[in-house]
Amino acid sequence: MGCNVLIVDIDPQANATSGLGVNPNSLQLSMYDVFMNGFEGYPETNIKDVIIQTQSGIDLAPSTLDLVGVEPFLYKINNRTHILKIILQAIKSDYDFILVDTPPSMGQFVINGLVASDYTIVTFDRGIFALNGLKSLLTIFSDIEEQIGEKITTDMAILTKWLPSDMTKISGLKSFIYRLSFKKRFQGENEGQMLMEEFEEEVKKYFDSIYRIPYSWEIFKAQKAGLPLSHFSPNCEAAEAYERIAQDVFSWKERGN
Repeated sequence: MGCNVLIVDIDPQANATSGLGVNPNSLQLSMYDVFMNGFEGYPETNIKDVIIQTQSGIDLAPSTLDLVGVEPFLYKINNRTHILKIILQAIKSDYDFILVDTPPSMGQFVINGLVASDYTIVTFDRGIFALNGLKSLLTIFSDIEEQIGEKITTDMAILTKWLPSDMTKISGLKSFIYRLSFKKRFQGENEGQMLMEEFEEEVKKYFDSIYRIPYSWEIFKAQKAGLPLSHFSPNCEAAEAYERIAQDVFSWKERGN
């Protein structure tokens, strides 16, 4: 879409980094160094020092497993919840969009990512514990607002690995793959469909917009290739769903943020 985009990976698992074709083990500098900047004994490093351009043209502030060691240091800082927001001020005007990838479990990195962002996108997979995860997440959002005065908006939910709404329209090899992939999770297709619909209806109560991403092997292939799906397989069903999401996110910029 012609936008300058930066991905800031603050998940120690570094999936966003690997997914953009960068081997975390090959890096000399990462977001670990940026967060440790200012602590005694650590060299001065700002976010501009770690940003690299990936094969797709997207800029990346990469993560490594070293980030695991940062969190204990953050508890020594009074304004620890706003560290990332301060870091991003130096480059905010250089990009049309900055996307922050946070860990899946609660901690200082998640809180920093939420506080630094203008909008919040939450992804849910179709596991049976997704509904419990939603309730826990909303409680956390409320706690953040109560404790530090930052209101976290629920702007978009993305439901990943979703089955088609009508399995009867799927045939051949694709139908076999769907059934093979999901037969262990549910006793039957009807039960699985009911759980999905129940969860989607619950999500609609809290999020401004909701998108389904169909289960697709192209996503896994793209991740392995280190390319966004838009570059690896732009015409697949999942890529078309993500394109609609991108259009929606682009409209946020037009609102003035």
